[in-house]
Amino acid sequence: MSTAPQASTYPCLVRELADRGLLTARWRRVFEAVPRSRFVPTDVWRQLPDRCEPVVGSDAWLTLVNSDEPVITQLDDGVEGGPGVATSSNSMPSMVARMLTLLQVEDGQRVLEIGTGTGYVSALLCERLGDDLVHSVELDPVVARQAADALAQSGYRPHLKVGDGEEPWPGLGLVDRLIATCALRYVPYALLRQMRPGGVVVAPLAREFWSGALVQLRVLGDGTAAGPFCGGATYMPMRAHRLPDLHDVQGKGRARAAGLDPARLLDLGFALFAGARLPGVRLIHQSTDQGVQVWVTRENGAGAMAASGEEVWQYGPGFLWEEIEQAWWEYEAVGRPDAGQFGLTVTDRGQRVWLRDPRDVIRPSRV
Repeated sequence: MSTAPQASTYPCLVRELADRGLLTARWRRVFEAVPRSRFVPTDVWRQLPDRCEPVVGSDAWLTLVNSDEPVITQLDDGVEGGPGVATSSNSMPSMVARMLTLLQVEDGQRVLEIGTGTGYVSALLCERLGDDLVHSVELDPVVARQAADALAQSGYRPHLKVGDGEEPWPGLGLVDRLIATCALRYVPYALLRQMRPGGVVVAPLAREFWSGALVQLRVLGDGTAAGPFCGGATYMPMRAHRLPDLHDVQGKGRARAAGLDPARLLDLGFALFAGARLPGVRLIHQSTDQGVQVWVTRENGAGAMAASGEEVWQYGPGFLWEEIEQAWWEYEAVGRPDAGQFGLTVTDRGQRVWLRDPRDVIRPSRV
């Protein structure tokens, strides 16, 4: 492929990120030195709302690569003939910039990346810190090999490992920063034990009730970690953290009058609140001409379906939609806080969401 368009369009993207306040002067120089195109294979897809569309032709490829869009680099874990679900990508440059800014790296610090992917983030970290301070682990051996090749061809040689990013890296020692480029259902406590006190973790989380949010945690002297949520972030889940979208529901549907507009459930602040109040309840949604349609389920077979302006259908034991409506009234009662007012604490006993202060933990409701 010709590199002439790259020379004229990639700096435009970096300048746009800087103009949006997403890059400091130091990170801008790093992004300018590491063209994204070096880390994107020839065969890629664009993510559409309902499918992944192949990108055909070098011009279309280069336009996508030099845009602020994710580039899908693998479908169905690399297995031929699958349903066409995206399983690896090169993330949106604006999201990469946000995460690296939140990571707050300083000269001389060691970084561990969970999910090497295409190698792009590893290259940025190498450019910023030097090869020897960057460590990255990737589960998929084919993806890992492609990333290693791209990194070497670009002159970067971080420490790379093929393995499960949820497990500690033997012999690695303590690191100062940890960044995950795949969505986690929870922050594995074993990873915190590989971090120095004062270290920073930046990771996208995806729980049952919400599709994704960035969290920035600081490791405390007692080995726990705590910090705020920092906006939405949709990433592909770590393979070990994948779950089916919904549980199986039981019984025939029972109709009731429309109540709470289901579009309100998609507000990230409410999703964080409701996810803590109603653990295990899963939610998916799709847009409609009138608004949105949502499905919610619980492991015991309860379920509900609601669409904007239409009656609600409930299934199985209990009244799941009423529980969600109750969570909404509670959310209103505490001032409808936005996502930035919520935070997370991780200990050896699990993780808990809090509102405004780590001591104000949001407790599960009693059904």
